[in-house]
Amino acid sequence: MLRRSQAMWGNARVWRPRLVFWAGALAIGVVSVGFAELADIAQHMFKQVTGIAGWTAYLPLVITPAGFALSAYLAITLFPNSQGSGIPQAIAARHLTDDDDRERLLSLKMAAGKILLTVLGLLSGASIGREGPTVQVGASLMLQAARVGGMAHARGLILAGSAAGVAAAFNTPLAGIVFAIEEMGRSYQSRANGLVLTTVILSGLAASALAGKYTYFGETTASAAFSDWLLVILCGIGGGAFGAIFSAAALQASRRVRRWAGTQPMRRLLLLATGCGLAVAVVGILSGGMTFGTGYEQARYAVEGNALPWYYFLAKLIAGLLSMISGIPGGIFAPSLSVGAGFGSAVGQLLGSSIGLAAILGMAGYFAGVVQAPMTAFVIILEMTGSHDSIIALMCTAMLGYGTARIISHEPLYHALSRVFIADAIRRRRAEGAQAAGQTSN
Repeated sequence: MLRRSQAMWGNARVWRPRLVFWAGALAIGVVSVGFAELADIAQHMFKQVTGIAGWTAYLPLVITPAGFALSAYLAITLFPNSQGSGIPQAIAARHLTDDDDRERLLSLKMAAGKILLTVLGLLSGASIGREGPTVQVGASLMLQAARVGGMAHARGLILAGSAAGVAAAFNTPLAGIVFAIEEMGRSYQSRANGLVLTTVILSGLAASALAGKYTYFGETTASAAFSDWLLVILCGIGGGAFGAIFSAAALQASRRVRRWAGTQPMRRLLLLATGCGLAVAVVGILSGGMTFGTGYEQARYAVEGNALPWYYFLAKLIAGLLSMISGIPGGIFAPSLSVGAGFGSAVGQLLGSSIGLAAILGMAGYFAGVVQAPMTAFVIILEMTGSHDSIIALMCTAMLGYGTARIISHEPLYHALSRVFIADAIRRRRAEGAQAAGQTSN
């Protein structure tokens, strides 16, 4: 047994895959922190250029549509399959079995393009987030590590990379694990436990070492009491309804866009991106610039107990929907949480309740309605705000939001979008098979 143990520990074939795997997990944490810094710089630059009173406040009417058009063009020509959040691509890659099909969705080139174009979108004032793209980046890094290290279990590694992306992006390790189980892997296998846990731990350590320990939206002292039951119900049902409306509208719009752009894809998709960018600019100007970017500052402001304008959540919802259907790369995590915080703030003002408590409950209800993943919703908000005193209220609100969303929209957003990428891969395979058959017969 001693000789066997020595042979195992000294065997390069055993250690090489492990070292590559660990390096990939650490890389996710490092890249996530760098991505976050670039995203913050891009938003700051946009605000500096357009935030000065006077004529510069109208610069988004030029900058935003031009940025959307450029981002869409680069996504179509240089980085195909980089459009949108990135989570549907990671889900689709787990269902595909061919390495070439996975390579089209998850690769180092794709990861670089996703980061570049998401930063470009934020530099243009798009209402997008970096967290969803970090999932695609994390999955791409882990799949590349699997190739270099000669590791099997590609589906498990994609799952682990996706979980690490969420954990590192929000500094929420538990939420990363729950996200992997509930959203990424609806057919979750217990043998992936070790991969997910190890990847989340290592990426989290790397991110914490570089960015320090923090809660994404700061600490809140809000505590739910039995008298807040009406707030829980309104934030759960109302937030879930608005979240389902956003999800259903996004799916319906994406289907119509694919049909409409079929005959002239380049021209029509660029026209769509430009038009959406112009509309986002108008909404942003009318809201005093509040709807540009991720919405992080507004959400944190509400979580800290400060009321947002009642109309903010509607304006941010519209800006987020326009940014999503435009076809530019960018996520919906942070904008959705910001919409939820705005909705909760409006409900809190209406009832005279604590704004901080209402904001976190609004986030739980709306986010659960958008992604139809209630466990992920309440765990991620719990970790981002440190609101442990309100855990039962968060659970109830998330479940109400999920239940309401299921009544309105039966399709979970990310999984419905992932089927588009799976269908494209199947069509490509059939076309290649038909072409090969034709050449053989000739």
